[in-house]
Amino acid sequence: MGNRFFLYKSSVVAALAGFLFGFDTVVISGAEQSIQALWGLSSTLHGLAISMALWGTVAGSLIGGWPAHYFGRRKTLLWIGVLYLLSAFGSALAPEVYTFMISRFLGGLGIGISTVAAPMFISEIAPPKYRGRLAGMFQFNIVFGILVAFLSNSLLAGIGENAWRWMLGVEAVPALVFALFCLGIPESPRWLIIRKRDREGGMEVFSKINPDLEKDELVNLVNQVEATGNEKQAAGKFFTRRLLTPIMLAFFIAFFNQLSGINAILYFAPRIFQMTGLEAQTAMLQSVGIGVTNLIFTFVGLWLIDRLGRRTLLFIGSFGYILSLGLTAWAFASQNFGFVPVLIFAFIAAHAVGQGAVIWVFISEIFPNRQRAFGQSLGSFTHWFFAALITLVFPFMAEALAPQYIFGIFCGMMVLQLVWVKLFMPETKGIPLEELEKEL
Repeated sequence: MGNRFFLYKSSVVAALAGFLFGFDTVVISGAEQSIQALWGLSSTLHGLAISMALWGTVAGSLIGGWPAHYFGRRKTLLWIGVLYLLSAFGSALAPEVYTFMISRFLGGLGIGISTVAAPMFISEIAPPKYRGRLAGMFQFNIVFGILVAFLSNSLLAGIGENAWRWMLGVEAVPALVFALFCLGIPESPRWLIIRKRDREGGMEVFSKINPDLEKDELVNLVNQVEATGNEKQAAGKFFTRRLLTPIMLAFFIAFFNQLSGINAILYFAPRIFQMTGLEAQTAMLQSVGIGVTNLIFTFVGLWLIDRLGRRTLLFIGSFGYILSLGLTAWAFASQNFGFVPVLIFAFIAAHAVGQGAVIWVFISEIFPNRQRAFGQSLGSFTHWFFAALITLVFPFMAEALAPQYIFGIFCGMMVLQLVWVKLFMPETKGIPLEELEKEL
């Protein structure tokens, strides 16, 4: 265990970017009403102020591949910490709404870039047999960050009229800790060998994170990595026929992730519970209940991902989605509202074990070494674009359609996901990245 410490430490530090992501996403929920009242915002301006982080995230995921590719994974992670720090101070001290919006946008940039850099860094340092659970820690930390933000908001809620400033400002503490920890992690050995042409540096990092490797195995691994970077096509453009398979895989896993309705259900849970006639207990049920369910089943997903594989977990998750969403549609249609909260928790569990555990790991595995940064960026952008779109459209859907039709649409989408997993998704469990590159 001692000799694996460097690997685990480096993976945990990178995964902490996920904690800041989860915390930053949810912390606004405790502050949004105070902000609207304080600055007398119109509903349009209020919507823009609250969604600013989401648009930052879309932008961050789009550009995140660029710094990770050119400046390295480690430097990019360090700058993510700086962005979160600026966002926390800026939002907490904002004198008016525009400073607030810029600060929230910076935090969103941090989130978007972290979904590119962190899973990719971990998948590049992790040995194949641990890769799923180590890269999956990013998702676990997102869920943990969400739960801590709910708890932090409820603890700070009663401290007076400036409570919301403390809610947003407290994020500076984990942001600073994360940035300082980043100083102690290595650069990705694959990036060093291929981008910097630093064979010795790459070999040194590989030997530290893989202390069990014999000298000849180490040389062999470094040679394989070098070979993938030196191939003629490897240096070519991103959108080519050669990369069509991984591009389509990254697009569809991210597309289906959001078309399950997960973000709509996380963001609008109180509204959904109110449709069932629940009132006072709703917010409690939604935030803490959903947070705890999400955390427990993310743990289960991480425990299973290297044992059963990515594809098997998506099968399990797809069946869970179809059952829970189908039954929720039935409960609304037949007015058996009592079942709805339980079914929503079942839906969260299915998401956490399936898509939640798999998405960031899978996208970080399927692209060649040279194009991984841009591939991760594409998958991440697809995810956030549809997240923003569904968050934008859901309130209109909720007004225009009865709840059973909304859940019926999400359920139908998950039937399509099941077909996609069956026909197109390869298993990546336990296969070295360089071998996956040859296969895909």
